Amino acid sequence: MRYLFVFNLLFLFSTLGISQEIAVLQYGGGGDWYSNPTALPNLAKFCNEQIGTTLSEKTPTVTPNSIDLFDYPMVHMTGHGNVFFSDEDIENLRNYLLSGGFLHIDDNYGMDQYVRKEIAKLFPDKEMIELAGNHPIFNYHYPFPKGLPKIHEHDNGRPKAFGITYEGRLVLLYTIESDLGDGWENPEIHNDPQEVRLKALRMGANIVKYAFEN
Repeated sequence: MRYLFVFNLLFLFSTLGISQEIAVLQYGGGGDWYSNPTALPNLAKFCNEQIGTTLSEKTPTVTPNSIDLFDYPMVHMTGHGNVFFSDEDIENLRNYLLSGGFLHIDDNYGMDQYVRKEIAKLFPDKEMIELAGNHPIFNYHYPFPKGLPKIHEHDNGRPKAFGITYEGRLVLLYTIESDLGDGWENPEIHNDPQEVRLKALRMGANIVKYAFEN
C-alpha cells in the first residue's frame, strides 16, 4: 500500500510540474555502476527541452535494497563488469518494479554475462523477451521502426532490447550492443557525430516518457 501511495504522489507531482529525478542504481559485485556520469544530466536536459518533462539534472544514486528506491519513477543501471544482487536487493527491487517502478539496464559492454544471472534471480518465473520494432517504447514519441539504434560498435553485434512485462506494462528494459548511455554523454567524451548522439537522446526520451506515463 505504501508503494502505491508513493507512486500516486509522484504522478501528482509530475502533473503539477514539480521536478523529478532519475536515479543511478549503485549495485554490488564490483562493476563500475558509476560509468557515464554526464549521461543522465544530458538526457534530462534534452527531455525537458524537447518533450516537455520537468526532470532534475541532478543524478542521485540509490542502492537496490534502499526504501529510497521508491522515490524514483525510473532507475538507470549501467557498467562494464560484475553485478550481484543480494536476497534483500532482489526482494526490494522486485517490489519496486511490481509497484510501478521502471528499471533501464544499459550494457556499457562487458556486463551481459553477469547481469543476466541477476535478472533471472529477480524474475525466476519470467523470461526476458526481445522487443520487436513495433513495441510502443520504440514509437512513444520518436519513431524507431527498426527498434533499438546502434550507437557504439563493439563486436559488430546487432543492437537488441529485451524486456520483462508485468500486467501489460514493461517494467524492465535491458539494452545491449547499443551503448545508449555513451551517446548521452558530453560530445567530447566519445566524439560521436551529432546525428548519432541525437538518435541516442531520442531513444532515451522514448524510454523516459514510457517509464513516466505507464
